Amino acid sequence: MSLLETLLSEREAILADGATGTNLFAMGLESGDAPELWNVDLPHKITALYSGFVEAGSDLFLTNSFGGTAARLKLHDAHRRVGELNRVAAELGREVADRQNRKVVVAGSVGPTGEIMEPVGTLSHSLAVEMFHEQAEALKEGGADVLWAETISAPEEFRAAAEAFALADMPWGGTMSFDTAGRTMMGVTSTDLAKLVEDLPNPPVAFGANCGTGAPDLMRTVLGFVGTGTNRPIIAKANAGIPKYVDGAIHYDGTPEMMADYATMARDAGARIIGGCCGTLPDHLRAMREALETRPRAERPTLEQITTSLGAFSSASDGTDSCCGGQERAPRRRRRRS
Repeated sequence: MSLLETLLSEREAILADGATGTNLFAMGLESGDAPELWNVDLPHKITALYSGFVEAGSDLFLTNSFGGTAARLKLHDAHRRVGELNRVAAELGREVADRQNRKVVVAGSVGPTGEIMEPVGTLSHSLAVEMFHEQAEALKEGGADVLWAETISAPEEFRAAAEAFALADMPWGGTMSFDTAGRTMMGVTSTDLAKLVEDLPNPPVAFGANCGTGAPDLMRTVLGFVGTGTNRPIIAKANAGIPKYVDGAIHYDGTPEMMADYATMARDAGARIIGGCCGTLPDHLRAMREALETRPRAERPTLEQITTSLGAFSSASDGTDSCCGGQERAPRRRRRRS
């Protein structure tokens, strides 16, 4: 078994990491810059990023390689450095994980190419596979335990990543971002993704949702996964609240207390790998870790309990015709912690 599968066999829930971008911006990354260049130019800051997650309690963290395909790096004239930048991203992660006195999974982050795939766009399946494979091999060489496709919107891109990961002979996890009334930007629902992963020749170790429009919506998507009857471990990585523009910068309003509530509700809903996405800092992760370790397991939360604790849904629909045992999907009374 892979290290991720080993941890899943040993624990009820695994705590993943928080936000790469939010934390790097706090370290001085400028908007429009490529974070992946810091792997080589400022490796001590990337090591600090990884260490901050692990010290806060993360059992799994993603490498600083989200935009590591040739398509994304070309925007920064770095498309010939795919191998170097991804390999170093994983090497730095491997060093941090190997210093711990517990098992910590290094997950090689693979984000979308930023291109639209055929037949709607111009990116062919073969070229997408080639780019993802190039990145995957570099992350593997650097010592990643698993590969991790994240924030994907199109099923065609998800399939291309899966094929590339098979060529690299690596276990993997995969998440999509459900940010358009319960669907991804390309119209995929929670039910669609649950079916898609089972139809793949090399299904992921775990699948789920990340980013999106906030913890309430992501929780509703998790219930959608559970409602399909899947036995595959589910991933939940919600944003830490809603972004707000304050003093010239973007801040997320989710408190550590709110993220702790989200973490335990995600566990009780059926998620096995639980972390944060945009806005999630080490302080949030510490609260989430404590909550997962100290709060007893409860019944699967209802939609009303989710909105009461975490806030209102951003839309009345979860994107599917039926979900979650036929529960009412309309937004309920909102109570937010500030």
